[in-house]
Amino acid sequence: MASTSNVFTPLLGNIKRKHTDTPATLASLSKASQGQTEHTAAERHSKIGDYLGDAILGFADGLTVPFALTAGLSAVGSIRVVIVGGLAELFAGAISMGLGAWLAAESDRKSYYVEEARERQEVDDCPDKEEEEIYEIFDQYHISRDAARGVVDALKVNKDCWVQFMMDFELQLPRPCSNAGWISAIVIAISYFMGGLLPMIPYFIYSEIMDALYTSIAITILVLLGFGYAKAIAIGQTKKDACFSAVQMLFVGTLAAGASYAIVKGVNAKMGGA
Repeated sequence: MASTSNVFTPLLGNIKRKHTDTPATLASLSKASQGQTEHTAAERHSKIGDYLGDAILGFADGLTVPFALTAGLSAVGSIRVVIVGGLAELFAGAISMGLGAWLAAESDRKSYYVEEARERQEVDDCPDKEEEEIYEIFDQYHISRDAARGVVDALKVNKDCWVQFMMDFELQLPRPCSNAGWISAIVIAISYFMGGLLPMIPYFIYSEIMDALYTSIAITILVLLGFGYAKAIAIGQTKKDACFSAVQMLFVGTLAAGASYAIVKGVNAKMGGA
C-alpha cells in the first residue's frame, strides 16, 4: 500500500540514524503523514495503478456481458433487435458500473473518516494503550523498543501524526482521494462501453445476421485472447501464466456467449419464433 510505505520509510530512516531529538524526528513524521513532494511520484504511480485496475475490470465485463447478450439476441434473427438491445445494455451497463464504482469509493471514503475519528478518540481516551500498540507494530518488523522509542515519543507530541500512523499501520487504511470516486466511475464506465462496443461493430456493417454474428465471434475471440494476455503481463505474470490467462478469458467469454445464445434460441423456439 502506497500510504504505508510512504510513512514507514522515513520512520525507519530516523531509527537507523538514531535521531531521538523530537524536532527532527517530528519533521520527518509530518512530511510523511502529509504526503509531501518527495512521495508525490510514488503516490501518483499508485493512483495510476488503481485506475488501470478499474479499466481492466470495466473492459473485461464489457467484453463478456454485452457480447453474450448480442450473441443470444442473434438467435432471434433480427439485426435491429440485436443493435437496439445491445446498445441498451451497453449504456445501462456502463452507467450501472460507473455508479457502482462511485458508490463503493464513497462508502470507503466515509468509512475511513469514521475510523479516523474513532482512532483519534482512542488516542485521547487511552493514550497508554495506543502507545503500547505502536511498540507492537514495530515489534512485527523486529525493531526493538529502545530503537523505536524516539519515534514513539515524537508521535506522542503530534496527535495528527499519531493518528495517521495508527491508520496506516494498525488499520492499514489508505487515505482516500476526494475525487477518486468520480475518476474511477468514469474510467470503469468508458472502458465497459468500449469493451462492449467492439463485438457489436459487425452488426452495424452486415445485413445478414449470421455474417455479423460470426464476424463478432472472430473479433471477440481475438480481443479476449489479446486482453487476457496483456492483462497478465501488465500485472507482472510470466508469459506462460499470461497464455493461460488468455485461454481462461476466452473460455469464460465463450461459455457466457454460448449459454446466452442457447437459452434465447430455446425460448424463441418455445414461443413460436423463427
